[in-house]
Amino acid sequence: MTHGGNNVRLLLDTHALIWWMSNSPSLPGTISRLISDEGNTIFVSAASAWEMATKVRLGRLPAASDITRNFQEYLLQSGFESLPVSAEHGIRAGLLPGPHQDPFDRMLIAQAEIEKLSLVSNEKIFDQYGVRRVW
Repeated sequence: MTHGGNNVRLLLDTHALIWWMSNSPSLPGTISRLISDEGNTIFVSAASAWEMATKVRLGRLPAASDITRNFQEYLLQSGFESLPVSAEHGIRAGLLPGPHQDPFDRMLIAQAEIEKLSLVSNEKIFDQYGVRRVW
């Protein structure tokens, strides 16, 4: 069901992805509707796969172990697009100014900027980087 070509291109932050995949009530209804709208294109960064696997390995994200093991299957079932990390993304993420140190967040910011995507996240720190944040 498309809305007359009003395709919104969204990049899910890792927590938004996990909450979507686990049907968590932490994900607001407005965001769930945006993600489930087939007229929108939903991207998931390879950096989110890396972040989830790292946190699962460290025991900091046990709830995501099944998602991590079956990552591609979950993306396919949800109709999400996988967004690889390119050299351009890596350079932009590494050169981003500011004190924010999280390498995963820096990559998502760089990808949202370069690919002109709106970032789906409840983290206000992204606003300091001028990317469009939806939440």
